[in-house]
Amino acid sequence: MTLAPRPADAPRGVTHPRGLLVPVPHDDASASDRPVGELSYEQARDELVAVVARLEAGGETLEGSLALWERGEALAARCLEWLDGARVRLDAARGNDETTDVPGDGDGTDP
Repeated sequence: MTLAPRPADAPRGVTHPRGLLVPVPHDDASASDRPVGELSYEQARDELVAVVARLEAGGETLEGSLALWERGEALAARCLEWLDGARVRLDAARGNDETTDVPGDGDGTDP
């Protein structure tokens, strides 16, 4: 299937492999032209909010809803990657590791 070129004044967004255009909810439209793995936390989060809003609003075809769901899953995973990375960096900055006991942390290792 070949898609016609998009007019210059057409809305910007992310084109899903199935041809669905997912709008960009922030001013940095060029960021969503990249794969999900290249998005910053904020870009992925903002786009995820827009995807959820479209799913909640309804009116999409079954195929369109599935494409939105898949994009949302990928965006949520990207956000978790960023959050997990931030947690590792915070733990390293605090000098925490799994062998360090924090009193009162409820892990059952307190005296």
